[in-house]
Amino acid sequence: MDNKIAVIGLGYVGLPLAIEFGKKYKVLGFDINQARVEELRQGRDHTLEADLAGMKQATDLRAADAERGLAFSCNEQDLREYNVYIVTVPTPIDRFNMPDLRPLIGASEMLGRIISRGDVVVYESTTYPGCTEEDCVPAIERVSGLRFNVDFFAGYSPERINPGDKVNTLTKIKKVTSGSTPEVADRVDALYASIITAGTHKASCIKVAEASKIIENSQRDVNISFVNELALIFDRIGIDTNEVIEAAGTKWNFLKYRPGLVGGHCISVDPYYLAAKAESLGYVPQVILSGRHVNNSIAPFIANKVLKLMIQKDHKIKGSSALILGVTFKENCPDIRNTKVVDIYRELREFGMDVDIYDPWVNSDELKRAYGVDVIPQVDGAKRYEAVILAVAHDKFRTFDFERYHRDGSVVFDVKAVVDRRWVDGRL
Repeated sequence: MDNKIAVIGLGYVGLPLAIEFGKKYKVLGFDINQARVEELRQGRDHTLEADLAGMKQATDLRAADAERGLAFSCNEQDLREYNVYIVTVPTPIDRFNMPDLRPLIGASEMLGRIISRGDVVVYESTTYPGCTEEDCVPAIERVSGLRFNVDFFAGYSPERINPGDKVNTLTKIKKVTSGSTPEVADRVDALYASIITAGTHKASCIKVAEASKIIENSQRDVNISFVNELALIFDRIGIDTNEVIEAAGTKWNFLKYRPGLVGGHCISVDPYYLAAKAESLGYVPQVILSGRHVNNSIAPFIANKVLKLMIQKDHKIKGSSALILGVTFKENCPDIRNTKVVDIYRELREFGMDVDIYDPWVNSDELKRAYGVDVIPQVDGAKRYEAVILAVAHDKFRTFDFERYHRDGSVVFDVKAVVDRRWVDGRL
């Protein structure tokens, strides 16, 4: 069958996928954000996840006439020319830490307006087991009037994009696939196998594929929460958590997870989706929610630890200045989704401190829109900071002069345990 693919959502997940499929198929990259579409048409990507140079694409839909190639659009009607729709929209949580399915349902309702008989909709957005068939498919049926597994079909293949990772890229990570019928499962699997050099794993059903993704990130969250809890304990004992981990790591089967801030689009969000599903079935997950509680407590712990170290050095808290290095959720990446560094900033501000954030990777306008927080364009070497916090281990910060600030009496706190121990007053 001739696969004409439309990728719905052109963020960190959708764009790399559209580019890879565009090398072999006729592909439309679709996004409701017109500015994003125009940016991509000009060959630019602010997420820095994809290289559009040399990619066969079009500034309009001329690529639609070719056997392969990538075009971009924000016009819903352009989707009618395609027969495989891959949904890669966000799956956030609301302020009560409950799943927010509005982007997912909105995309499904849109597809309901344009879908034709025989078409396949594949979801990649991370969600709880059952969401595709119990929430998304009914939205398509309701709008389209078509019948599931009679007139149209569905699949699920969880995304495995790791923002900022230029080694473990899309094609090098094995892809889990699934379909709503055995025949569709084979078609979806073959489609992904055509671009994923690492191979595919065909799950027995859509719910298994959905669950496989959500436990990947929930497992990491729980493991990190364990070492974060150790950091809280060892701080009271007066020993260095990272030294303890190094010692324990001399045994072959010890997993060397590190303490730290847990943000981002996956690890700090996905466990809430699994917890919500469990609670809807009458089971309250203890381990998952406990891990979330611990990880959410780390930013306030860091801020309060810095304040205590400042007091030990006889610094006045109110009116003093602090410099936070890094605000993205991980190193060498512009991604600010669910960053917990902002929580440190706000905690220090509540104590009356003047706080500067410096991050050479971040888009200042995007940060301002998302969190109402500004960044400084560069560090003023003449400005006095009573506290300096390395929050994100960007490579550029490895040459930062922590020694000077330490010698001048500033508190230097190393969240990532990468600064020379001699110039650090505390670390996680």
